[in-house]
Amino acid sequence: MRILVTGGAGYVGSACLRHLLAGGVDAVAYDNLCQGHREAVPQGRLIEGDLADTESLAAALRNHRSDAVMHFAAATCVGESVENPEYHYRNNIAGTLSLLNAMRKAGVQRMLFSSTCATYGMTPKVPMSEDTPQEPFSPYARTKLTVEWMIRDFADAYGLGFTLLRYFNASGASEDGKFGEDHSPENHLSPLVLQVPLGQRACIRVFGTDYPTADGTCIRDYIHTDDLASAHLLAIRATTPTTRQVFNVGTGEGQSVLAVIQACEQVAGKKIAKQYDPRRPGDPPALVADPRKLKEQLGWKPKYTNIRDVVATAWKWHQNHPQGYRTETCACAGTC
Repeated sequence: MRILVTGGAGYVGSACLRHLLAGGVDAVAYDNLCQGHREAVPQGRLIEGDLADTESLAAALRNHRSDAVMHFAAATCVGESVENPEYHYRNNIAGTLSLLNAMRKAGVQRMLFSSTCATYGMTPKVPMSEDTPQEPFSPYARTKLTVEWMIRDFADAYGLGFTLLRYFNASGASEDGKFGEDHSPENHLSPLVLQVPLGQRACIRVFGTDYPTADGTCIRDYIHTDDLASAHLLAIRATTPTTRQVFNVGTGEGQSVLAVIQACEQVAGKKIAKQYDPRRPGDPPALVADPRKLKEQLGWKPKYTNIRDVVATAWKWHQNHPQGYRTETCACAGTC
């Protein structure tokens, strides 16, 4: 199998790329390095290019002789999507339209799309199965749901096999401490918390202590990127030109904000200062996956089921790379 990975230099995309290569799959990353990092991609496996460049994408697919595409490339910051929805709609929807057209030109008929549990919105149902109503609350989530429908429509009209993976909170780093999470700006919980014992942040802000949860803080399902990667490999192998499939990817266990902070304190061996602030608009009390379908149909089983083990891999990465990857020159000339 030969797979082109859009956004393959990003946090989750690069983890999946490395897992594919380790599994004997001939995979390459296609990334413009606006949000990704060259250092996250094994040597010789990066094609620099923009998702909006349909012809370059089609050429990359032909030259690599790709059988399938894993599509990760997207703007993912929820807060930014509220402030700048135009960028998210252009990047996520128009970019995916370009990719789908490139796949048609190159004759590639299998696709795995990196979707999100955010498409479920403010649903009170926990855990969440694949048939949970999709009522996205942010522009980011609406773009992801729109792309899901685009893929379905292209499948019906032009012949395309697809699998949609709606995953929960990606976390952790590679066990060897060489690859991890480096966003700018950072908006994920565990790296923000770990910046405190690293001396890069005075305290961690906790938004809301009055949720209907055991300790009053939000609950999320944190899944290690290695477990996400193993799910992607199983899913793409099961995707044929006639597949129409959807899976949630999560551990099935929720962790509160305070529980994550406590796990970070344990692995760092330091007390972490907290600042308690009011709730942020749009934060659901709990988002937890029901992963039974993925386990039963594809035989997936997460390796990391303890939040402390997940955080420990992240701590190792951040200790080894306190400033993250070195700065890359963005290929999009300041438009991202």
